[in-house]
Amino acid sequence: MAEVRVSPELVTKAVASLFKWERSRKQSRDKMLLLEDDKLLYLVVALKKASPDQNRTNPYQIPLPHPLFMLGDGATQEICLFIDDRKGTKKKEAKQKLVEEGIAIAKVIPLSKLRTDYKSFEAKRKLCGSYDLFLADKSVLPALPRVLGKIFFKKKKHPIPVDLRKKDWKKQIESACGSTFLYIKGGTCSVVKVGRLSQSQEEVCENVHAVISGVASHIPKKWKNIKSLYLKTLESVPLPLYQILPDFPIKIGAE
Repeated sequence: MAEVRVSPELVTKAVASLFKWERSRKQSRDKMLLLEDDKLLYLVVALKKASPDQNRTNPYQIPLPHPLFMLGDGATQEICLFIDDRKGTKKKEAKQKLVEEGIAIAKVIPLSKLRTDYKSFEAKRKLCGSYDLFLADKSVLPALPRVLGKIFFKKKKHPIPVDLRKKDWKKQIESACGSTFLYIKGGTCSVVKVGRLSQSQEEVCENVHAVISGVASHIPKKWKNIKSLYLKTLESVPLPLYQILPDFPIKIGAE
């Protein structure tokens, strides 16, 4: 089990502060903000040194005690699935399999369609805003940054990998929806989804602790390479949960 160095009391206070800030923000602005109860909360992870595994395509999967996305009855989020039609997986066949396994996917888009029908920035922007979660067959994942452009990654809507080579698609998709993902690419900062404002504060706190443990277990050199951890919503200021002191040399007797 990964070592935990973050105070539970500090996590509780940070979560409560973000919930309170969002409530006051809604009350002071337009009533349309009342529709924004499903906003996400994020853990910002800063490393001392960039990971040597900068070319890693697949993110690290971290199971959550309280999932951010639901399948089946009670689900309010719409999910889009990218499939690899280069290897014979046709859209009609994929949709039929999803129906047979009882998986509620709102849209299935083959890689070839992504390349031809979503070339413009406006088309990419509309697609990004049309669905709450994007899943992608692992085999198409390396092609997606170029095909989708920066908008998906700027909006924190990285497509989540699922292994559609396996027969049990429902198990793969349920596992993805019940987890969050740590991406370590290009630099020393990563952002991980940890909760929703529609969840209870207790549920978010439990998710935060699970994510911190998961992050520390996957980061090269574990806690030795973690510089700081912050909690925030997309618009809020980041609230510190953990921060190490800088390694300044101390000169004895220096004036």
